[in-house]
Amino acid sequence: MQNLRILIVGAGIGGLAAALALQRSGQRVAVYESTTELGDVGAGLTVGSNGTIVLQHLGLGPVIEEFGCVPACGAVLDYRDGQTLVTIPHGEQTTRRFGAPYCQIHRADLHAGLIAAVRANDADCIRLDAPLTDFVQSDHEIVANFADGTSAAGDLLIGCDGIRSTVRASLFGMDAPEFTGYAAWRGVVSMEDLRDARVEPDTAVYTGPGRYITRYKIRGGAFVNYVATARTDSWAEEGWSVPSTVDAVCEAFADFCPDVQHLLAATPPESCYRWGIFDRQPLSRWSVGRVTLLGDAAHPITPFLGQGAVMALEDAMILARCLTTDDSVAASLARYEAARVERTAFVYRESQNAGRYLSDCDNQVYSSETHVNEETLGLAAYNAVTVPI
Repeated sequence: MQNLRILIVGAGIGGLAAALALQRSGQRVAVYESTTELGDVGAGLTVGSNGTIVLQHLGLGPVIEEFGCVPACGAVLDYRDGQTLVTIPHGEQTTRRFGAPYCQIHRADLHAGLIAAVRANDADCIRLDAPLTDFVQSDHEIVANFADGTSAAGDLLIGCDGIRSTVRASLFGMDAPEFTGYAAWRGVVSMEDLRDARVEPDTAVYTGPGRYITRYKIRGGAFVNYVATARTDSWAEEGWSVPSTVDAVCEAFADFCPDVQHLLAATPPESCYRWGIFDRQPLSRWSVGRVTLLGDAAHPITPFLGQGAVMALEDAMILARCLTTDDSVAASLARYEAARVERTAFVYRESQNAGRYLSDCDNQVYSSETHVNEETLGLAAYNAVTVPI
């Protein structure tokens, strides 16, 4: 099937990647975003080889090269003294093994690259200030209705509207996201402000009792992004933009080594945020009629494996391929679910396990034999561009 009219709800990483993949496969795409502008939201993203291979296929290789950071290696470090527990090779070794690099990039840079690529194909493709209210489908089409009273008809609607998805709620009911027991601070610090800190290797995890910190370089190595995660009993707010204080994160990690203390203390006061980590149980079914889900709307994944955005990129590529493989929307969506539901449920479970392990493990026994990441789990070897579907 080509020249389908496809409505995408949500202009995040998953929605825009889906739009671009679908445009490149000959479909007519319209993206509807509830916010009034597409801005600099979020902070750093880890994109494993299984994600960058999709981005390269979609023409985003230059964005990765310009704004990403491809670390030569990573490490797991002891929180007390920064001593290396495990060294993790990346760089050219990862690229040769999997056909694409492991990289880390500011979400805003990747988001801007996707926006530009989608608009280069269709300047009017993305419509802002368009919250979805409901939709009605028949055997022949689906009609989406928006808060301003307008509507749009299409052959397929894709819900890419995140963990609090309106589309998911319409299909399967409103189940509230569940608090995972973790909250995290995030910050972005200029390398110029870290002259007294060791920031090598380029990407590292400091693991300690009930807490751990991931930090990595972005924007060509000019900045360091960190996520400082801690167990907590309760959380009242959800979002990426809940302001915090630098003193609060420094206090929570006061027993971590001096390199961590320098990093946290250098956080610009206006750029320190804290958020609760929520999830939902993965669905066994994503589609009803001419409507399906993608990314966090289908399978919210905790950030502990760094695979949340990557799963959305894989979804986007596989869905675009399915729609050119079969001769009906129903058959394509069935093929899409068959290719994705089991894999994303596996990543969901393993990400939860990774969070528990990083915050609970005994550093005296942490080793390359016990370390788990996207490579040891076999995730990095998945190529959404060529995998049989």
